[in-house]
Amino acid sequence: MTGPVAREGDLDSASSSPLHPAARDVLLAALDRGYADPRRLHRPGREARLLLDNAREATANALGVRPDEVTFTPSGTHAVHLGLLGLVGGSRRGDVVVHSAVEHSAVRHAVSWGARSTETVVDRLGRVDAGGLAARAAAPDVGVVALQTANHEVGTLQDVGDLELPDGVPLFTDACASMGRLPLPDGWAAAAGSAHKWGGPAGVGVLLVRKRARWRNPFPGDDRIDERSTGFENVPAVLAAAAALQAVVAEREEVNARQHALVDVVRRRVAAEVPDVEVVGDPDRRLPHLVTFSCLYVDGEALVTELDRCGFGIASGSACTASTLTPSHVLEAMGVLTHGNVRLSLQRDTTRADVDAFCDALPGLVAGIRARVGL
Repeated sequence: MTGPVAREGDLDSASSSPLHPAARDVLLAALDRGYADPRRLHRPGREARLLLDNAREATANALGVRPDEVTFTPSGTHAVHLGLLGLVGGSRRGDVVVHSAVEHSAVRHAVSWGARSTETVVDRLGRVDAGGLAARAAAPDVGVVALQTANHEVGTLQDVGDLELPDGVPLFTDACASMGRLPLPDGWAAAAGSAHKWGGPAGVGVLLVRKRARWRNPFPGDDRIDERSTGFENVPAVLAAAAALQAVVAEREEVNARQHALVDVVRRRVAAEVPDVEVVGDPDRRLPHLVTFSCLYVDGEALVTELDRCGFGIASGSACTASTLTPSHVLEAMGVLTHGNVRLSLQRDTTRADVDAFCDALPGLVAGIRARVGL
């Protein structure tokens, strides 16, 4: 049985991807076999526990970590909160978190809820100065450094593995945008991922905590198989997420090369064919499937609506707060154009024809929106 594919013209995989074909049959089979409480000793419970352990082993193998470093959570956001605040709780130095100005709102909300913040600037490509970040980390009361592996909104990769932090200051990395698509960097004490971004089911997050990390659960505990997380384990979804992750890792060399080339086409054509446009993010060290650009004198939501009418699904505004119509904190921190911003992120089966159709339609739609406001 084949799995679902993206709707033709769906170019918003950074928000969520369709279920990977490798995960569909696994999910359906596990619905019948993995429904029971994996803590129980009866046969259905033992079978559910076996499936849960298999999912943890497969996820660990795909990510190059130990199985006992893997925790499944109810979402990527929850994994971020647990990972970051757990390191703060385990710190002997203090509760200040040094983080970049372009972290996802999940990181920013966690810090404002349970820690103190020291924010570091980025350049116009969205890159953090690793030396400056490390210098800030040496300040008194700094307990944790948080640096994303890749930006959810503009795709810029950070040099996570090159950070040289003071002794006793662990690193948390939000890997939700890159997990599965790229190998994990080195140097982190805790990391977070989100299954629906790599083609697993929604409602599954992955928290990774290194074996020797000083991590303490920041929330009330629960009597589950893995005491780091809470709630009844969704064994079928977890198993399907692991199957999707394995498939994405196995195919990423081919898929990444193809998507990187297609994004290069978009970057080149948009810059050449749309007047007064700024293509943002690092052109080279970036996620392979994602590109963001801003159009002067164009409302981003209006452009999203017009593109949707033409069959193209894209995102606008912040990767996490588009519904509020507020300017993107990421683009503001980079010092680039925030008005008329759109984010395009390719599905695994997006073709050159899909990309060319989008690029063919875009200039006329932008011109039409500008004409309606007298420009």
